[in-house]
Amino acid sequence: MGVVDVGTIESFGFGNDPIVIRKCVACIQGGKVLDVSGFKGEYIRAGHVIIRDTAKDVYKPMPLNEGGDAYGTLPVSHEYVGVCVSTKSVKEPFVSIMHSGVVNDVAGPYPLDTIKTALKAAVPTLVFEHD
Repeated sequence: MGVVDVGTIESFGFGNDPIVIRKCVACIQGGKVLDVSGFKGEYIRAGHVIIRDTAKDVYKPMPLNEGGDAYGTLPVSHEYVGVCVSTKSVKEPFVSIMHSGVVNDVAGPYPLDTIKTALKAAVPTLVFEHD
């Protein structure tokens, strides 16, 4: 029997997605395609903070620090809009963005410590809790 080439298959499963997003009350209808230029990483994980360039009306994943292990700083002319609902590849960055609901703040992809106060002020309908 011959070998069949099915191409490259990409799979990443659910991982922490159902643990991070505890309850989705409301999302941006229809989701958004994110601008991932300059984003470090292969995936935008559930719970990743999403921002919007207010000058260009473009949505992006929150940038990471130089080490790629924590959130960086909010760029000028950007605002917090919510969190990514489920993990997506940067090759297809079509995401649902939750702006009202419950997020497990310790199960997310990066610590929220440095931005949580500003994020809660910008999106007060997001609730952060954990067990």
